[in-house]
Amino acid sequence: MRISQPYRLELEYQQQMMAPLLLLPRPRRVLQLGLGAAALTKFCHRHLPFAQTVVVELDRTVIGIARRWFGLPEEGQRLTIVCDDALAFLQRPRRGGFSDWLQVDLYDARARGPVYDDLLFYDACRQALRWPGVASFNLFGHRCGPSLDRIATAFEGRVIVMNRARAGNRIAMAAVGPTIRIEPQQLRERAAAIEAGSGLPARRWLVGLRRHAGATRLRLQDGLSI
Repeated sequence: MRISQPYRLELEYQQQMMAPLLLLPRPRRVLQLGLGAAALTKFCHRHLPFAQTVVVELDRTVIGIARRWFGLPEEGQRLTIVCDDALAFLQRPRRGGFSDWLQVDLYDARARGPVYDDLLFYDACRQALRWPGVASFNLFGHRCGPSLDRIATAFEGRVIVMNRARAGNRIAMAAVGPTIRIEPQQLRERAAAIEAGSGLPARRWLVGLRRHAGATRLRLQDGLSI
């Protein structure tokens, strides 16, 4: 976090986690699994004033550190912090269709791989989304293929992968519900509006998008469909 700009996303992969703005720019509720230093939480709280953000974090120490040192906003009508296991939270009653966006960034202190990375978990992620809904997953490491395969199975192949971030992270977006189709002009306009409103490099996101299990990059002139 940059102390002088605590609501700014400094890391490229964190910026890419906001790519659902291209597909569903006005979510009513954002569910985040994993708090970390609260970068995504603060950004959503600042730049999505129309949305409720719900964060699930297992470690009370992480929550305390985010509050004390990283400027985590006070809880209220627009922000809820839940100390719980991510999978257990998803499996509780009334979690079906819980949120419009889902952001998954679940790593332990050793960061060797996602804490949850099986089909059971990704199925629970899909069930937690309203229709239409978009999930973004942070995958880290040299072997993301098996994780992407499981995400694609859970989301019936509706997975778009972004260019690998400089730090090695790979962000995948998955969708549920009716096909989300963004025409080329509308896509360019949304990317420009995101950049103007939040400073995120949204036009850069459009370079290198590809469907999982397909080597061909998506062409901007064809718009975006997922």
